[in-house]
Amino acid sequence: MVQQLSDAELEIMKIVWGNSEEVSLFPYIMNGLAEKGKPCQKNTLIVLLSRLIDKGFLSAKKVGRRNEYTTLISEMEYQTAQTKKFMDKIYEGSVKGLVSNLIFGDLLADEEYEELKRLLEKGKCQQ
Repeated sequence: MVQQLSDAELEIMKIVWGNSEEVSLFPYIMNGLAEKGKPCQKNTLIVLLSRLIDKGFLSAKKVGRRNEYTTLISEMEYQTAQTKKFMDKIYEGSVKGLVSNLIFGDLLADEEYEELKRLLEKGKCQQ
């Protein structure tokens, strides 16, 4: 089961997931947080990275004097698990309830609505 992340942990994971390299280094993560306007103290980042390792989101490999961080759970895996948890909690597992709320709650822009229709039709044709 994929654990839920705190807001600070999620910000770090978004930076790591967005890295085009296979591994992320501490300075890359630190700079990424600063660029997002969420600077972090060195010790705080070390604690958060340790938590992400403990939760099974990252692995760390010591190379010389630095750690190389590698993702163990993809962004898609995390999003899927959190979406399912949200649907179960709020909509009792009903995808129809979620989508209806998006449409009738006026939460979709026109172009998002059209894209959603295209995705649904594409999915129907593949069955």
